[in-house]
Parts: sequence; structure tokens; C-alpha cells
Amino acid sequence: MITDNYNPDYIFEASWEVCNKVGGIYTVLSTKAKSMQQLCKDKVIFIGPDIWKENESPWFLEEHDLLKDWKIAATEKDKLKIRIGRWDVPGAPIVVLVNFDQFYPAKDAIYSEMWNKFGVDSLHAYGDYDESCIFAYATGTVIESFYNFHELQNQKVIAHFDEWMLGMGALYIKDRLPAVGTVFTTHATSIGRSIAGNNKPLYNYLNAYDSDQMARELNMVAKHSVEKMAAQNVDCFTTVSDITARECKQLLHREPVVTPNGFEKDFIPKGKSHETKRLKARKAMINVAEKLLGYDIQEDALLVATSGRYEYRNKGLDVFVDAMHRLEQIKQLQKDVIAFIMVPAWIDDARMDLKKRLEDKKTPSEPLSYPYITHWLHNMNHDSVLSQIAYLQMQNRKEDRVKIIFVPSYLNGNDGIFNMAYYDLLIGLDVTVFPSYYEPWGYTPHESIAFSVPTITTSLAGFGLWMRKMGDEKGMDDGAEVITRDDYNFIEVSEDICNRVFEMTTKSAEQEKILRQAALDRANLADWDHFFDYYKDAYKDALQKADARR
Repeated sequence: MITDNYNPDYIFEASWEVCNKVGGIYTVLSTKAKSMQQLCKDKVIFIGPDIWKENESPWFLEEHDLLKDWKIAATEKDKLKIRIGRWDVPGAPIVVLVNFDQFYPAKDAIYSEMWNKFGVDSLHAYGDYDESCIFAYATGTVIESFYNFHELQNQKVIAHFDEWMLGMGALYIKDRLPAVGTVFTTHATSIGRSIAGNNKPLYNYLNAYDSDQMARELNMVAKHSVEKMAAQNVDCFTTVSDITARECKQLLHREPVVTPNGFEKDFIPKGKSHETKRLKARKAMINVAEKLLGYDIQEDALLVATSGRYEYRNKGLDVFVDAMHRLEQIKQLQKDVIAFIMVPAWIDDARMDLKKRLEDKKTPSEPLSYPYITHWLHNMNHDSVLSQIAYLQMQNRKEDRVKIIFVPSYLNGNDGIFNMAYYDLLIGLDVTVFPSYYEPWGYTPHESIAFSVPTITTSLAGFGLWMRKMGDEKGMDDGAEVITRDDYNFIEVSEDICNRVFEMTTKSAEQEKILRQAALDRANLADWDHFFDYYKDAYKDALQKADARR
């Protein structure tokens, strides 16, 4: 473990998802913050994008007197546009939000500098590349300004950057502040995600892929280039799981340190509060199902769900729907199964006909039209989930034991139908299923067991691999099941999921209680109290290399 000689005096961490909830990286950083603060209280400074115009970030608490002297120097002398406050998460770390618009006029000069110094090829950039890289460059200037103002030349300083979007920030610090220890984390390689997302077999042929050639084929040259150069030039390159480490070694040509994602469990309700919230969530989900379907649901119905980003193949949404269809064919199924797909899509609005029914306590006697979706979509006729449900002729009739319901809204507590946050619904489920094909870590199954909900995931998820390392018993009795998945075994995975969910329908109330405790016990081994030590080692590695350059 790290020695006192290499405890960082300051840690800067920059990400597009600081005070900006987009995906799993937000969960990584916001839950890791408390452990970072314990390591060096208020010497942890997160840097995020100030993209908030009409509406303020709900997670940013501005404090005008915080770091006031530096802020004056940064704005007046260095001409930076920044706001300073705290992140409203456990640990309440200091946050600097930077408005990076001022750097756009210098874009060509910045890209030219990155090409000349590091070989970053931005020539064919498109989409979100400019926004990401200009923000990354701006984070470098913020760190440089703070470093120079406080004269940190003799301090042990870490500058940590997350994902390809922040690659130019890492390279900026590497060039301008050589005494700073740089860390770059790839949560998922841009080229690996692209290979998987384009329905190409990633795993069986991983060792044969030439990443530069694939970047040209998939029009990913600029993103791949900045990610690869950042990975190769920082002091310590990290990733989140063993499966992504293999990917990084082959596609980015450097073997990373593995720093698994932990979870901050302090906010999860316990004891009586947990049971109260669980019953409330179950009641809400069954109520919505009854109003949508037009008949009463069994009180002891099995509630199962999948969730995450709408990456139809990568997240295994296609497998989930197929598995629920297979479950429907099992004649021994004695219990109603309500299968929710909680995945944000291109929604138009919450269904007014469903909202009206929810105002009435009585269960209607007729189903609504489209009795398998809670919000209207802009692309109803071209949505992948709806198309698969229609193709498999899943109709949600009363005699059908399995009912499938698509919840395509972001569950932030204000979706118009449930009006409950995702975690407040998750706690009411009986089992979750995340049959991922491409999943560098997998916070969704991690969160599930942390809320005492047994889960099913795959061997292609980083978290699934970690659970296997810890010892995964066949079946659901240990609170989780990790199903072997590869490029070509879709049907076998679907059948396995079907069988495991069927197994859950046969459990007694007492057996379900034991399973929920088993899930929680496993989650307790994957919190930041156990996993933050990996980051301490990464900091030590970076600081030792920076020290050698002094």
C-alpha cells in the first residue's frame, strides 16, 4: 500500500460529468469524493464544465468566498471564466466549473500544438470532439492557474482526467507542469465501444484488431488518437476492470492499472426505513401496471427490471426482451411477472391517458392502447424495444403471466408517471437483469445488490468478472448470477436468464429475504472502503514518476 511519503497534497480531477449527471462516470466520481476528502480534506478539487445557462446544476452549490483570492487572480490575471462551490454529494468536495467558450477561437492553434507535441490527429474531428477537447484544454489552464498562484512546485500534486474527452487536459499538464503526477482513466475505450456498437465481434477477435485501422474504418480517428496519446503519455494509466484492461492493452497499446469502481452506500436506507421504501416502490410499480393493463396484478407478483443507457445490443436489452418472452412460454409459471425496461429513450411526453387513470384509485376494466409503454416516443414506429415486443407478439393480456412495460423516461422524480427517482423504484424490485455485451464495469448490477436486490449479469461486464473472482455459485442463492456471455451465444444467455428468473418465482417470502441479505453482503465487499486503496496506489505510482522528473 501507499507510504506516507507519497500521500498527495492536492488532487485535481477533471471530468465532463462533474456536477453533470450523464452516465456511470457521475456515479464513480460523486461516490468516490468522500474517500478522497478523507485522504486530503479540501485539497481535492473537481473541475467540471459550466454548461448551465438558463438552469443551474442541481448538484452545484456556489460559494462566492471559497478560494476567493485565487478566483480573483484566475479571472483578472489569467482571464478564466470560472465559478467555485461544492458538489452536493457525500464529502461535499470543492468544485470549479469552467466556461470554456473563450478557447474556441484558438481551437486550430490548440490542435496544432497537440499534433506537434504528442501526435494527436484532430484533422477529421466531428460531433462532440471539439466541445470535449476544448473543455479538456480549459481544465488544464485552471489547474495551471491554481498551481502557479499557490506556488505548489514543492507539493505532491495529482491531476486526474477521465475518459477520452479529457485527454487533452492530461497532455496539457504533462507538457506545462512536469512536476505534477498525471493519471488518466479510460472507463471504456472509444474504439472498443464503437466496434461493439457496430455489431462487430469484439472479444473473440480482440487480439487480431489493429486499433488505428479500425479507427479509420469506423470514422473514429480523432477520438481514438487523443485517447491513445493520453494513455501512453500520462504517469499512471488506469481502467475500471480486468475485461477493459485487456481491451486497453490491445487497442491503446499500454497495459493499465485496474482501479475497480466502488460505491458509497451511506445514503441507502436500512432496517425499517428500507422496508417502508421497498413497499412504497412495489405499490407504485404495481399501480402503474394495473392502470396501464386494465386488470388487477397479483400482490406477490415478481417485479423484475433492466435499466441503463439505451444501447440496445451493448446493454443486452435485446436479450432481456427475448428472455422475458421465453419465460412467458413456461407452463409451470405460477406467478405474475412484471418486467420493466427502465431505459431513457427519445420521449415526447408522459401519457395523458395513463396520468388520468392514475388519479383514480379503481383499477380500470380495459387496457390502454399500447399497453406496454408509459410515455409516448417521438419514434414509436422505429424504436428497437417496441419493435421487438411487437415481433415477439407480447400483448400483456390478463392470461399472459409475463407482462412487459417500457419506461422510456429518465427517472429523476419528475417523469410524470412514477414521479419517483430511480433508486426509489429500484429498492422495490425482486430481481434485476443486466445481460450486457459491452460493459466495462456495470454500476447497474452493483447498485442493485447494494439496495439488497438480487441481480443477474454477464461475464462481459467488469462487475460480473469481479463477482466471479469473489466466487459465484450457480443459481441465485448467493444473491447474484454471472452468466457466461461471448460474441455468439445469445440464445444460451437468454435461456439462462429465463431459467434464473423462473427460479426466483419459486422462492418463498423467507427465501427471498435470505437472498436479499446475500446480495447486500456481496455489495459490502465492493464499496469504496475496499476499493479506494487501488486509487491510492495509482496516485503513488504517478507521484513517484513525477518526483523522478524534478
